[in-house]
Amino acid sequence: QVQLVESGGGLVQPGGSLRLSCAASGNIFGIYTMGWYRQAPEKQRELAATITSSGTTNYADSVKGRFTISRGNAKNTVYLQMNSLKAEDTAVYYCNVNFWSGTLRKDYWGQGTQVTVSS
Repeated sequence: QVQLVESGGGLVQPGGSLRLSCAASGNIFGIYTMGWYRQAPEKQRELAATITSSGTTNYADSVKGRFTISRGNAKNTVYLQMNSLKAEDTAVYYCNVNFWSGTLRKDYWGQGTQVTVSS
């Protein structure tokens, strides 16, 4: 089993920065993708950024140039550096990991951390 725990959320003014952290426990095998997703109160959950086991990153157009996703050296952590934050970035941010185990797709989610951008 895999457990993901997010931290680093909070209240920040527009234009400010936050760094989210996701600590993973358990075994993640083979080719995997880790990412950050977010969900605003009135919207569906959407992808913000992902990073693969090979280091390839992908960003939503809405955050490109402002957010940076990265992994720790131990592979048990993933970070999301968020700069130039806007009010529309306000959401609960969830850490995700998915990978193949045989023919089965494994998909795990953290509990979420609240990010509020407001003056």
